[in-house]
Amino acid sequence: MIHEVDEGLRLLLVEAGLQESGVEIVFDAPTRDWSARRNAPTISVFLYDIREEVARRRTGTTEVYDGQGAVVGRRQPPRWFGLTYLVTAWTNRPQDEHHLLSEVLRALIRTDVLPARLHTGSLAELGLTVGIDAAGPGTDGPSAADVWSALGGELKPSIVLRVSAPLAGEQTSVGPPVTEGLVVRASAAVDAAEPGPGRRLRYTGVGDPGAEGFAAERDRLPPAVRRRRK
Repeated sequence: MIHEVDEGLRLLLVEAGLQESGVEIVFDAPTRDWSARRNAPTISVFLYDIREEVARRRTGTTEVYDGQGAVVGRRQPPRWFGLTYLVTAWTNRPQDEHHLLSEVLRALIRTDVLPARLHTGSLAELGLTVGIDAAGPGTDGPSAADVWSALGGELKPSIVLRVSAPLAGEQTSVGPPVTEGLVVRASAAVDAAEPGPGRRLRYTGVGDPGAEGFAAERDRLPPAVRRRRK
């Protein structure tokens, strides 16, 4: 899921026309060594914090169906996580960095959600909303100053970007549906050597269970005519 969010953010910035102007979009950590090797205008979208949104956790399972409508598995509900990115612009002049960072901010605040057309992989499969919040109020977690200190670099203008994304739940397979009747075997005594081959129970008038299986309606004798047990 994380790499799919990365790709969605990259496509969002590409749609804003940043890459067409010769700007590189990377997800590297903006360390001192990295900045020294940079030789082109660059946008760094650095992921530095991942936290589960516990209030959104749910229990239970949902059924998974195949093309014929049969249940083939059960899936746990998705769990939601908050991904926090540090977005920075890198050029040779502070004025150019500020202009580039302004264009990035404009692209990020156009919408509160990542457009569905930019979803890939499990995000597209789930079809759930992926929320984005650029430069919003701070929450629990490392501050931008703490991140810069850990990276060993100098503090510079940055956008704190928070993304709320679902991680698909685990899916477990289930056995195939029953398509044949029961087989009854009987022996003459408890200690008999081997029971007979057995007799398969089939409902009257139902040779092929069909699409409804053995849940299909079948003929039953009226209660008064049924054989009594001895």
